Amino acid sequence: MTVNDIPLISFFQRVLDPLIIMGTQYLFSMLFGVPFTGYSMVLMVLAFYISTSVYEHVDPYRTWRSGRMLAYARDILVGWTVTVAVLVLIGMVSGLSYHYDENVMLAWFVCTPFLLLSSHLAVRSIGSGPGKASEVRSVVIIGANDVGVKFASVIERNPNLFMSVRGYFDDRTEDRHPPHMSHPMLGKMSDIALFVRTHQIKMIFISQPISAQPRIRKLLDELQDTTASVYFLPDIYVFDLMQARFDNVGGMPVIAICESPFTGFNSMVKRGSDIVLGLLIQVMLLPIMLLIAIAVKLSSPGPVIFRQRRYGLYGEEIIVYKFRSMTVAEDGSKVVQATKNDQRLTRIGGFLRRSSLDELPQFINVLQGRMSIVGPRPHAVAHNEQYRKLIKGYMLRHKVKPGITGWAQVNGLRGETETLDKMEARISFDLDYLRSWSLWLDLWIILRTVKVVLKRENAH
Repeated sequence: MTVNDIPLISFFQRVLDPLIIMGTQYLFSMLFGVPFTGYSMVLMVLAFYISTSVYEHVDPYRTWRSGRMLAYARDILVGWTVTVAVLVLIGMVSGLSYHYDENVMLAWFVCTPFLLLSSHLAVRSIGSGPGKASEVRSVVIIGANDVGVKFASVIERNPNLFMSVRGYFDDRTEDRHPPHMSHPMLGKMSDIALFVRTHQIKMIFISQPISAQPRIRKLLDELQDTTASVYFLPDIYVFDLMQARFDNVGGMPVIAICESPFTGFNSMVKRGSDIVLGLLIQVMLLPIMLLIAIAVKLSSPGPVIFRQRRYGLYGEEIIVYKFRSMTVAEDGSKVVQATKNDQRLTRIGGFLRRSSLDELPQFINVLQGRMSIVGPRPHAVAHNEQYRKLIKGYMLRHKVKPGITGWAQVNGLRGETETLDKMEARISFDLDYLRSWSLWLDLWIILRTVKVVLKRENAH
């Protein structure tokens, strides 16, 4: 779908979806011969407001606009599952659940997401089915530069966008054009208006730097004599962006250039998975943790738990717990990383570090909300201050909570980072995790961690 489909998306959000959600409940009440009472109306209103709020956070229409239909179907299903969970919780707490027929509720819960998806696909098919003259919209790009070429390649890779790039307009000489341009140069910027009128171009995308404002203003004046829709491609996309998205603050549009992946619904998913998995793991490993605590206490003098200052979310200092594995408790301006056959290790310390059992108390940090099960591993404050001056983007890893395990650790970067190259590689994986986070990636990292720990790779 294209940006011109926003009115259609608005139709889904404000009209079609509420009608399906509420109408399906009424339909199943009639099919099962159950009277539609005032309690049914209360449930209908609750479902409308809760689903509206949930889908606003899940935002399935973002994937709809990009043409990723499998992701769109997933978002519809996830959003409805959360809506149902909230409705069930409200029903159990308030006692309203006793006023509803189980068969009606089950049929409504199961069928609604499929009806939502099928209705959207039907409207999409009607609006852009085979034989429609407006199925594929012609596009020209003003600016043969990196952003324009990247945008053209995105259109080529996504046929569901229903857009066809005719070519570029640019005043620069050919030697200044990006290599590997797959579409032709159509002329100079002064030729655009005539070309658009002659060839009935539907969409124009301007890929020019903000510094070219006078030229853009002149161009817009000329294009007012055409019927083409005009859009602006911000040149910020030549940078290495992280979770970039459009948003608004008090009604003013803003562009998020560097953002945490854990906002809105993603934040709820991340924290919920941490609490559920953290509690399960703590319960299962409690006997082992008690045995380790006794062994640490008997094997050497000192506390059972080592408390160390680390940087947490937004670079704020937190206290991280570990079973003590050394005879020293370094937490000052200089901290020496553990090495192979380190003389500071206690009798049981080497085993604890190789098996990562010394990390188990950090599940308490997870339940406290200071850490996450999966995320960039927290470094000592002294190491943070050292490497933030040496590695570009180092502190961006603190846009999320630190983790017990992470993407870098399951890719061979576990343990000592004795060279700058190794630390740079670890940071590269940490930032890649922030760019591509999903719940499935977290679960995959957890499974990979079990394998890495059992093999005891790079741990000392």
